[in-house]
Amino acid sequence: MTHTGHARAILVLGLPLIGGHLAQFAIGLTDTVMLGWYGVDALAGITLAHSYFFVFFMLGSGFAMAVMPLVAHGLALGDDRAVRRSTRMGLWLSVLYALIIMPLMWWSAPILGLLGQVESVADDAARYLRVAGLGLIPALLVMVLKSYLAAQERTQVVLWITVLAAITNALANYALIFGNWGAPELGLQGAAIASVCTQTVALVAVVIYVLRVLPEHDLFRRLWRPEPEMMARVFRLGVPIGLTTVAEISLFAMSAIMMGWLGTVPLAAHGIVITIASGTFMIHMGLGNVATIRAGNALGRGDRAHLARGAAMVSLLSLAFAALTSVAFITVPEPLISVFMDGDDPQRGAILAIGTTLLALAALFQLVDGAQAVALGLLRGVQDTTVPMFVAVVAYWAIGIPACYVLGFVLGWGGVGVWLGLVAGLACAGVFLMLRFWRRNVVRPVAVAA
Repeated sequence: MTHTGHARAILVLGLPLIGGHLAQFAIGLTDTVMLGWYGVDALAGITLAHSYFFVFFMLGSGFAMAVMPLVAHGLALGDDRAVRRSTRMGLWLSVLYALIIMPLMWWSAPILGLLGQVESVADDAARYLRVAGLGLIPALLVMVLKSYLAAQERTQVVLWITVLAAITNALANYALIFGNWGAPELGLQGAAIASVCTQTVALVAVVIYVLRVLPEHDLFRRLWRPEPEMMARVFRLGVPIGLTTVAEISLFAMSAIMMGWLGTVPLAAHGIVITIASGTFMIHMGLGNVATIRAGNALGRGDRAHLARGAAMVSLLSLAFAALTSVAFITVPEPLISVFMDGDDPQRGAILAIGTTLLALAALFQLVDGAQAVALGLLRGVQDTTVPMFVAVVAYWAIGIPACYVLGFVLGWGGVGVWLGLVAGLACAGVFLMLRFWRRNVVRPVAVAA
């Protein structure tokens, strides 16, 4: 396949996945925007709650992400049994994980207090998490089934199910946050209830699709029956993926906590800018998913030349998207930030001033953040997850988080310093993960057992 052919195949497969990630992002975006309209205190609470929730959600999503390369590899080998078994055990492990984590959602207030958060903001976040935590099980199950479908290149249905969830969330938020259409005005708790409803609707939709369209895999028959060998394989692949992801997510969560030390207004500005940056990151996440699927198929066929050309093209596309979004961040910051605030909010000017500076810094890490997302996707496709986990831990925890603290508080640079620490951690991860993929799979290829 030529480079042009690779680009076309990546976009055909990737655009629906990118759209699906953007629709998923829209769910969190709706919470942030509507609660921003509701009040700055509610916006600060949801910013903290989302950061806390996503650390645990992304740790558990490692099992779902492990399903994608295993299914892609099984399909390349024509092994439908491996496809079914890996997906089932991904579902098993996701449920077990969610049940273990649930108490941390219910008793989040003292944990957030120990992390130095303002008591009122921590209490608001805890009220949200007690309800939203119930959605962890359906959310993780949806992730597993989306990975199963995406690995079969059924990306259109992944997109439309996520769009359905985003619409459900917007309508439920509008009703329950503000008390519209005869519903009670519940504020933060309304957003939490809407989140649980959204995840449940998505799960019902994806299960119905799998039952009707893919009966040949018989995915849910004897679902209660464990398969220890495949469970161990999904576990060995999924735990490093989850830890790698949570290493990055925790970098952003710690940055939110540090911004919380600076006050409610800096935390609210941080929440807005990180939401904008997360929206553009969905493009790179979608390309990373494509990289996983295509690398898994190339590995199953033993086609290293195809793997190398595809990796080069997906990396180039990520670089191009990053350059475009960076220009937007620098040239039109105020309109982007204003979407998230009530025009009459008395703190609007202070949030705009801080947010404009932070958005310029967000432009710096677009390139390296995209690079690490694509590199991780490629490495997962070739089932290389353990060493990348250690790279991520060092880059984010040993470099990124300390840099945030030193630059932000020891040197006294405040929010600017915290964000420069983010850039440092992401840059290290992007460089070393890319080097890992190319050296191990192109320069000196290493065989991987089927």
